[in-house]
Amino acid sequence: MNFETEAIRTQIDRTDFQEHSSPLYLTSSFVFEDAEDMRASFSEEKQRNIYSRFTNPNTSEFVEKICKMEEAEAGYAFATGMSAVFSTFAALLDSGDHIVSARSVFGSTHTLFTKFLPKWNITTSYFKIDEVDTVESLITPNTKVIYAESPTNPGVDILDLEKLGAIAKKHDLILIIDNCFATPYLQNPIKFGADLVIHSATKLIDGQGRVLGGVTVGKADLIREIYLFSRNTGPALSPFNAWVLSKSLETLAIRVDRHCENALKVAEFLETHEQVNWVKYPFLKSHPQYEIAKKQMKLGGNIVSFEVKGGIDAGRKFLNAIKLCSLSANLGDTRTIVTHPASTTHSKLSVEDREQVGITDGMVRISLGLESVEDLVADLKQALINER
Repeated sequence: MNFETEAIRTQIDRTDFQEHSSPLYLTSSFVFEDAEDMRASFSEEKQRNIYSRFTNPNTSEFVEKICKMEEAEAGYAFATGMSAVFSTFAALLDSGDHIVSARSVFGSTHTLFTKFLPKWNITTSYFKIDEVDTVESLITPNTKVIYAESPTNPGVDILDLEKLGAIAKKHDLILIIDNCFATPYLQNPIKFGADLVIHSATKLIDGQGRVLGGVTVGKADLIREIYLFSRNTGPALSPFNAWVLSKSLETLAIRVDRHCENALKVAEFLETHEQVNWVKYPFLKSHPQYEIAKKQMKLGGNIVSFEVKGGIDAGRKFLNAIKLCSLSANLGDTRTIVTHPASTTHSKLSVEDREQVGITDGMVRISLGLESVEDLVADLKQALINER
């Protein structure tokens, strides 16, 4: 079936009540018929729900949908996107292992690589976005994982997933791709060689800024290790959040189409404005990785980054001049959100470190929502005028 049909029609079995929409299973545990049923269930001779930290009908439905969308063999759902990232690495890496990662990664992931994983003697080497050809030079005998986001946060750069997939296969490494910005609707990293795909479901998958969630899907043998780790450490997604996210997937395609339409129009407007130095959007021909984006993405996504003239002060003034758009740390909402990384999310980094990942002093990130694009352009236009 097509993507939209799978998203809407993939459901857990109906109960005797014959409900049309999947019900909520707000229970911590499940009962057994007798001692033998209980024994067989815990020994995994039977595949059934035991405890909601392990599995739950709502989380199972959500995971099944993501697996079908990403063409993955199996998956596990988490309380947040970062719990998905951490649990995936913690389950698969041993002391002494090495990660090769793109330098442009989410701030919390960078902290995980540089502050917490080193406690267990797990090290990371970074490569620049435009230097994928150097990845092989960073591989050592103890390298186990290649990791990347594409598009990246907040620079909206694109990595060639096919190249990374070929390198990972050649060296028998696990390729993990954070597909949060693209969603399964716009991009399927497994088709290009990824072994695992991670999503912060909090973003476009929810799409309305309501709940937190994360998910990792991919090869069954790797997911098995992630499941066993998570079953014993407890980062499971709540049944209520899983129910919300599963329902949200029913409208993912139609929402993302509108997000992308708005984003492209806003990016085209910003390219013509005299107060803007540059604009990055994957489906703008001026984007450095435009051809790669066209190869591996259906549309360009909902994130636009651009630089206002005047540096940090201009960026702050621009945020203060915004009237319609929201100032928030989230993204992928129905409401358009504007952030200035240099003075907020990445303010603790040195100028040099920010430049390493493409964050200039005047850079602004916009997460385009579903409002009228004419209203959004009008707000951005007045803010660019009033920030001077």
